[in-house]
Amino acid sequence: MNFQTLHDVTFNVLYGCIAVLAFVVLERIIYLGWVGWRMKRLAALVDSANGSGAPLVGLSWSDPATRAVQRYARVLAEGAGRERQEDVSSALFIGIDKRVSARLWILDTIVTAAPLLGLLGTIFGIMETFNALAAGGVSDPAAVSRGIGTALIATAVGIATALLGLLGNNVLNRRAHVLTEDFKALLLSLTPPAALQTPAQASGDNAANTPAAQVARRRSASVT
Repeated sequence: MNFQTLHDVTFNVLYGCIAVLAFVVLERIIYLGWVGWRMKRLAALVDSANGSGAPLVGLSWSDPATRAVQRYARVLAEGAGRERQEDVSSALFIGIDKRVSARLWILDTIVTAAPLLGLLGTIFGIMETFNALAAGGVSDPAAVSRGIGTALIATAVGIATALLGLLGNNVLNRRAHVLTEDFKALLLSLTPPAALQTPAQASGDNAANTPAAQVARRRSASVT
């Protein structure tokens, strides 16, 4: 078995992990910055309209936050009850959370795999050195030291890659969490207080809380 070839393969995989890591971090920084900028503008529009979603209807922005807020504003304009509002807002929140957290699992994978790949490369490098010693004897101790030192470079590269991935993953996860909380606050600012609900909304909430509706919900829960 050619351990030198396996050692080189692990290095190439580590270099690929570094390239993927850099791409994901850069792409997520740009994307989350874009979504955050849009969300700040949406919050400013809602504040200028005193919590009304009317200014949002005519926006043609294509970011997911704008589309989600526009959908929620349409639901409010249709006179949906409180239960319907909560269901729609929860679905929209889950959708935004999935969008801002996309591809962060790749960073988790690299953080876990990079040190193991580095250790594997070191093992292959040391085994190649030992094979060379067994074939030709210890004629040059310095060559043995150089071979082991070269093998240990793989471990160093793997640990460095994992540290960079861990830093990028923590920063991006924190940014994604802040964006989802900002989105939740934006939806809450659009939601009218219960005291300001229209009669249609109030009757819809009352109908959802009638004994018949409660029995139906219990039956549905027991079936599932």
